[in-house]
Amino acid sequence: MYAPERQQEILRLARDGGRVDVLSLAEEFQVTAETIRRDLKTLDRAGLVRRVHGGAIPAGRLGFEPDLAERESTAADQKDRIAQAAVAELPSDGTVILDAGSTVSRLAAALPLEAALTVVTHSLPIAARLADHPGIQLHLVGGRVRHRTRAAVDAWALRAYGEIRADVLFIAANGFSADHGLTTPDLAEAAVKRATMRAARRVVLLADSSKSGQEHFARFGDLSDVDLLITDSGLSPEDASAIERGGTEVLCV
Repeated sequence: MYAPERQQEILRLARDGGRVDVLSLAEEFQVTAETIRRDLKTLDRAGLVRRVHGGAIPAGRLGFEPDLAERESTAADQKDRIAQAAVAELPSDGTVILDAGSTVSRLAAALPLEAALTVVTHSLPIAARLADHPGIQLHLVGGRVRHRTRAAVDAWALRAYGEIRADVLFIAANGFSADHGLTTPDLAEAAVKRATMRAARRVVLLADSSKSGQEHFARFGDLSDVDLLITDSGLSPEDASAIERGGTEVLCV
């Protein structure tokens, strides 16, 4: 395969999966890691991808917040596995906070019918999923609803989360790393995420591996604030080790 052909295929993989990593590409194309780095450098210079630690993401991902439909369709298999693994982290009888996010929404859809829980959420799609669940005592946090994420933000939401204490928070992030923590594109959503973390005894981050190494505008916490990260097997062992050294348990599924 010629270099331009390989680079075109790398670009397709990045757009389909949201991220590519050097070692996996080197194995797939049977070339050296240095060859892949040169390919990514070429694509980066052309404005087609942005290089991040260990790989690359499609151009525009750092500055553009995908809408709900795009997030739902990205890395769907990985998100389903993460959601299924997260079911095991539910308390047998207690209170959980479900953050706004496509993977957390999949967890809401996977809640067993026999689950007897109090659920608090500021996500309209998650509330709609759970409104008819027979065992769920549902509390919907209000506020200004962001059209892109269908999540409530601003003062009402912040005040509500300041008045509760939950057993477990299942939280989402647009980007995470050991060095730069947890990030999302919007300051208002970051403020609500920060409030949910203060409102829970245990914090579980649900994020597919394409989010690893990504940085966005609004920072809402450190990875050390997270008790457990559930992600997919695309997270490199080096990144997993760096996260665990900070005190966060990592589960790759």
